[in-house]
Amino acid sequence: MTTRRMRLGLSIRGHGYHPAAWRHPDVPADGTLHVEHYVRSAQTAERGKLDMIFFADGAGIRQGDTPPGSLARTGRDMVELEPMTLLPALAMVTRHVGLVTTASTTYNEPYNLARKFATLDLISKGRAGWNVVASWSELEAQNFGLETTLDYDTRYARSAEFVEVVKGLWDSWDDGALLFDKASGRYFDEAKMHVLNHQGRFFKVRGPLNVACMPQGHPVIVQAGASEQGRELGGATAEVIYAVSGSLEGARAYYADVKGRMAKYGREPDDLKIMPALCPVVGRTRAEAQAKYDELQALFDPLAGLGSLYSAFGDLSGHALDAPVPDDALGPQELRSLSAQFVERMRREKPTIRELYLRSGITGSARIGTPADIADTMQEWFEAGACDGFNVTPATLPGGGEDFVDMVVPELQRRGLFRTEYEGRTLRENLGLRPVTSRYSRQRRAAE
Repeated sequence: MTTRRMRLGLSIRGHGYHPAAWRHPDVPADGTLHVEHYVRSAQTAERGKLDMIFFADGAGIRQGDTPPGSLARTGRDMVELEPMTLLPALAMVTRHVGLVTTASTTYNEPYNLARKFATLDLISKGRAGWNVVASWSELEAQNFGLETTLDYDTRYARSAEFVEVVKGLWDSWDDGALLFDKASGRYFDEAKMHVLNHQGRFFKVRGPLNVACMPQGHPVIVQAGASEQGRELGGATAEVIYAVSGSLEGARAYYADVKGRMAKYGREPDDLKIMPALCPVVGRTRAEAQAKYDELQALFDPLAGLGSLYSAFGDLSGHALDAPVPDDALGPQELRSLSAQFVERMRREKPTIRELYLRSGITGSARIGTPADIADTMQEWFEAGACDGFNVTPATLPGGGEDFVDMVVPELQRRGLFRTEYEGRTLRENLGLRPVTSRYSRQRRAAE
């Protein structure tokens, strides 16, 4: 019997996932502008036998200067390297770890994006993954000639069609299509090249793609999104979902809901790996771990904290930091699925403004403790049907990622929950995903 094992990713964007990470004495404040910063974390993930590194991305600075002065005190998500340029560099200094980045379906065209990810898959010998997002920020929209974003339903409808076009372009060339036969003079087999000729609501794309024969067939499709549209799109097309769940009960409900949508699309539950965010702060003792976390919290500038709350609650700068959040406070809630969770939790727990921004600092579920404490939580979620693994969002980089790999991974391996060596050559193989069958192969089999 095959033992079910966790899937693990390491999110390596920026300085880390605590908003004050850039101020930490062990974090290079200018690290996000140097390839060596990302190389160190990518090689750390590979040393830990992790499935993938994950690069969240946005097409612009997505936080406004509200309240005034807050933006200049915010180091997170400010300036960094563009990931489609960065990941090929990381491919050259790693051999096994998957390379996943976000790319928006709102501000790209399917042909260009299909070509870039196909190229990344070839450069990395089968380790590429695409995190599909429908961009939500008005500040991003204003970088692309728009005043505001597309409405929510249109964004998701465009995203669904975009993914189908990209997958169609990735199917342009069958295995063995390229002959390279110098003697006969035939470069390719005409019967194995396919012109897509897609015409839909949003896109008209002829094809074929001028990049061919990727090691994985298709790069792995990753998605995020807890909204109704996001869940449906995930059930239909995602192979990995990067989720954000604040509680075990919420994670279990989400897991059951999304997996339950897959059968109507002809998919098996194991065709999708759901990996919620986990922010571990690890120490050899609980006191050491707590001291690491307290040090970061003390570096969190109050103005930056108010800026981080603006999207969900609006401008709270006129209220005392140690007073409760006003019941009627509500911001634009651009990122609908996350803001809704945040607002609901605030109304239930009634924290002060300071308590709320200090809590808002961590992406996903924060766990502070020893390697055994962190592994206990991960094992509980994994065995309770709440996830297939985790996307680790370290509080600081590179140190937080190194702590996880050096301390928590050996504990997971000791418990038989995580691999000790990579099983396959490609990201798809290491995730335990089935090989891709192109649409043209499916059509041939159906005809036969």
